[in-house]
Amino acid sequence: MHLSETFSALLRSDALLLALAPMQDVTTLEFMRVIDRYGGPEVYWTEYFRVHGDSRPEKWILQSITENPTGKPVVAQIIGNDIPALVRTAKLLQKFPVAAIDLNLGCPAPIVYRKCAGGGLLREPKKIDAILGALRDAVTIPFTVKTRIGFESAAEFDALLPLFAKHPIDLLTVHARTVTQMYRPGVRYDLIAHAAKEMRCPVLLNGNVFSATQAKQLLTETKVRGLMIGRGAIRNPWLFEQIRAELRGEPVKSPTGREVLAYLRELWDNEITPGVKESAQVQRMKKFTNFIGEGIGAEFLHDIRRVPATADFWRVCGHFLNHDRPLSLESVEK
Repeated sequence: MHLSETFSALLRSDALLLALAPMQDVTTLEFMRVIDRYGGPEVYWTEYFRVHGDSRPEKWILQSITENPTGKPVVAQIIGNDIPALVRTAKLLQKFPVAAIDLNLGCPAPIVYRKCAGGGLLREPKKIDAILGALRDAVTIPFTVKTRIGFESAAEFDALLPLFAKHPIDLLTVHARTVTQMYRPGVRYDLIAHAAKEMRCPVLLNGNVFSATQAKQLLTETKVRGLMIGRGAIRNPWLFEQIRAELRGEPVKSPTGREVLAYLRELWDNEITPGVKESAQVQRMKKFTNFIGEGIGAEFLHDIRRVPATADFWRVCGHFLNHDRPLSLESVEK
C-alpha cells in the first residue's frame, strides 16, 4: 500500500493519530530514526520546504522522505506565499513517496512571518483562500494544513475556520497559540475543541503536550482525532508509547536516568557528522539538551549550556543522569 493510502486509511479510521511535529533543523532523517526506535508516532512531518520563485526542494529534507527509516507515513510540509511556486513544488513532491502535502500557516519566526509566509499569512485571509484553492486543485493525495489560532489575537480564529472549511482539506492541525505569542504560556485548547466540532475533516491538537495523563485529558476534553507533539517528543521520546499505555489503562513507565543518558548517546551517534569541528558537534547537541534539560532540571540546564567540549558534555550528562531513578521528563507550562 502506498504511504498516502496508508495515511488516508488512518484519517478515515477512528484510531488515535499521534504525529511528530515539523521542527526546523530537528525533524531530520536522523531524528526520525531515533524517535522511531522508542515507539514513535503513527505519522511523521518533515521540516518545511522553503518555496519561492526559483526554489527547489532541499535535498536534506527530501532524504527524510526517500530514505524514510520508519516505514510509516511522512507528510511533506511546504511554506511560502508564491502560488505558482507552491503549486509547482506540491506537484514535484507528489512524485516522491509522501503521504500528504501540508501547508505551513503557523511558523512564528519573525524572519518568516515578515515575508508574509508561515504564520505571517494569517494576516491575509484572501491570500490564504487563494493558496488553499490552488493547492487543493494541484494535490491529488491528502492535503493538510497546520495553523496557529491567529497572528496577534485568538479572536482571529473565528474568521480562519470558515476558510479551512471552504476547501476540502483532509486534516487540520491547530497549534493553540498566536504567532506573536511564540511558545509562551496561555495555550487555548478550547479553540481546538471548537475546531474539532466545526470542521468536517479530522483535527489534530498541537501545543505543549507534555505527559500521558495530560494527553488523555486533552483528547477527552477537545474530542480531536489525535495529537501532534514537537518539543515534548525531543524531551521525552518515550511519550508516544506512554500515551498509548495511558489510553489502554496500563501502567506508564518512566525512564531512568541511565535510559535518558542512553537516549542522549543515541542522539549523539545519529546527529553528529564525521569531520565536523568538535565545538560544532557540541553546539548541535545543545539544541537537543535545551529541550531535554527542561525535564531534568535547572541545574543541569545551567551546566550543559556552558560546556565547551565533548568530554565536558558527557561529564555533565553523567553527573546528572548516571542513576536508576525514574524521571518524568515533564516541563509544565500554563
